[in-house]
Amino acid sequence: MTSVLWQDLTAEELREKAARDAVVVMPVASMEQHGPHLPVGVDTILCSGVCKLAAERAEGVEVVVAPTLWCGMAEHHMAFGGTFTFDIPTYRAVLLALLKSLERHGFHRVVIVNGHGGNIAALAAFLPDFARETSLQIRATTYFLLAQEAMAPFMDDQVSVLHACEVETSMMMVLAPETVRQDRLPEAFGMLDADLTALTRPTVGRYRPFREMTQTGVIGDARKATAQKGKAFLDASADALAKLLSERGGQG
Repeated sequence: MTSVLWQDLTAEELREKAARDAVVVMPVASMEQHGPHLPVGVDTILCSGVCKLAAERAEGVEVVVAPTLWCGMAEHHMAFGGTFTFDIPTYRAVLLALLKSLERHGFHRVVIVNGHGGNIAALAAFLPDFARETSLQIRATTYFLLAQEAMAPFMDDQVSVLHACEVETSMMMVLAPETVRQDRLPEAFGMLDADLTALTRPTVGRYRPFREMTQTGVIGDARKATAQKGKAFLDASADALAKLLSERGGQG
């Protein structure tokens, strides 16, 4: 099977995909701390892996997966070290430059697939601008929110994906097992009694860096992670995204 990854294809092959109105999946993620047990590339590794699997599983539509944008909005993790972050104007400008490149190459349909919670608000704010400033049909989704219902039955304590948690750690045990520091798992937990609704949808908002909320850099309990769960989470995520892509190329 021909690779779905942009980076594996020739320029000629990509021109042909544009001529056939292929959908471009644009993964966007982050490079940030993920506790004592996971590498800083978690969001990029997971988002890339989910997008590749989803593109391979999508039916009735040709899909090509662009290289993952590995830097995002991660100021809240900076105090821990190991983190890169954009500011809002830079993030917007980089995304727009990438989208305009796709537009110039003759692509028409783009699905931005996000793998980092800190990017969600910015992406929502940018979409009207991108619609005005390009001719592209653009949709955006966060893969773990898209698949939340399908992932929930496999979670022990969580109702959603948190940070360096049971879900992310389990998925890393499948996609990059050699990077999981198994000897640090006993200390990989934090904010176990947190009110997640207040944390993610506060009535009154204020900025709080992760260092003030969790000393380990973890929200959730990675001690519950297993590779078996990781396979289930990965399949649920890829299938949900594949379904979106298959429904009129994600442009429904």
